[in-house]
Amino acid sequence: MPRTTGTYRVSRAGGEEEVRAFVPAPLPPADPPLALDGRLTALHAEALTAVGKLGVAGAMVPSAQWFLYGFVRKEAVVSSEIEGTQATLQDVVTFEATRQAERPDDVRDVCNYVDALTFARKEISSAKGLPLSTRLLCEAHKRLMRGVRGADKGPGEVRRSQNWIGGTRPGNARFVPPPPEVVPELMAQLEKWLHSEDALPPLVKAGLAHVQFETIHPFLDGNGRIGRLLITLLLEHWGLLQSPMLYLSLALKRRQPEYYAHLGAVREGGDWEGWTAFFLECVCEAADDGVRAAQKLFALLGEDRARLIRHEDVTVPGIRLLDLLPSNPVVSLPLAVELLGVTKPTAIKAIEALEETGILQETSGKRRDRVYAYQKYLNVLTGE
Repeated sequence: MPRTTGTYRVSRAGGEEEVRAFVPAPLPPADPPLALDGRLTALHAEALTAVGKLGVAGAMVPSAQWFLYGFVRKEAVVSSEIEGTQATLQDVVTFEATRQAERPDDVRDVCNYVDALTFARKEISSAKGLPLSTRLLCEAHKRLMRGVRGADKGPGEVRRSQNWIGGTRPGNARFVPPPPEVVPELMAQLEKWLHSEDALPPLVKAGLAHVQFETIHPFLDGNGRIGRLLITLLLEHWGLLQSPMLYLSLALKRRQPEYYAHLGAVREGGDWEGWTAFFLECVCEAADDGVRAAQKLFALLGEDRARLIRHEDVTVPGIRLLDLLPSNPVVSLPLAVELLGVTKPTAIKAIEALEETGILQETSGKRRDRVYAYQKYLNVLTGE
């Protein structure tokens, strides 16, 4: 027998059309409780092991920035792609280096996601910062929506009007989230549960929290990205990862129809077990992706460093520039001068050595104001 996961509030739009808004029951699932049977227990153990291996991969390099810069932006790009943006990782890192972009609006969407995540991580890691809470998510949402499409839809504020998913209005929508008057209480219930002593494993709880957030849909825009960002924050908050190396959005995007189908199955029939299995499979896939990328990047940096050291015109600034490339994979001459704190001629010599060894590639095609990319690094992150 399907469990009841909520109730419907029926109203009349304009006094005529019936609107059925879904109000989810508080977590954890009940009547019956979530059944962590043999299959789910095995999947959870597999996912936990995969996340552990990803954490080890991130801890075994000289600098966390070798992976962190790229992994965070990869997640930001893909999470934004799910919502329809077209910006690529190359677009984003080029914009960060040059402040120029062919798709400025889409790039700004992605950069805002990075800003929102950076802000939220800093807050929850600080004794004086905001805890993981509705207020924190509102502050992250404010940064996510700053100066982009949807900036006029109450950035940083829990919605005060009805929203819907699919269709042209609440009356013909595929799904109608809770009425605005109950959203604050639903978010308060979710926040309380996140900080409770619930016996469910943290990885499972993160998956349940994501569904609950998406079902509440507390903002007028940007719910998908904040809901996926919430998973990242929870994994770090609960100590499963020390940094946001798990780009889960890629696995969800690969299986996007299943993703939406499982969200619907929870709301319609209470299939929390089906969702949990799907979520844990995506965690395994994403963690394995991350480990492979980390291993390739580690090998790439080692090979390029050895090749650069053998170059007859290598300089100390050149080696330092290579070490800075993972967190600055696109550079210009002014940026290199700034990063290295050296004169223009010294920075030119460093860039030339990296270009001659095939580490940097000139991408602008210009004679002046040239731009260089650590293309092999970016190719690993994009799977090319």
